[in-house]
Amino acid sequence: MNGVPDAEPPAPEPSGAGGGLSARARAVLALERRNWSGPGAKERAIREELGLAPVRYYQLLNALLDDERALAHDPVTVNRLRRVRAARRAER
Repeated sequence: MNGVPDAEPPAPEPSGAGGGLSARARAVLALERRNWSGPGAKERAIREELGLAPVRYYQLLNALLDDERALAHDPVTVNRLRRVRAARRAER
């Protein structure tokens, strides 16, 4: 990296000409569908399974919530997370 921060985190890349989600974007949504047993388990899975820092994971996830391709791929998870995000914003 050149040490210059990006203006905004890049959105997950589409995979090919079909305009679908990248493998990483699908993996983020799959990880979000799972139930977590205890504190730290999700963060550990983010690092081990996706090779991402939790901060980067949540940046990608937040971008996915605004991506119509993600909604088409997994509407239940995306709509649930959109509701959670809206509720948290309303609390501020």
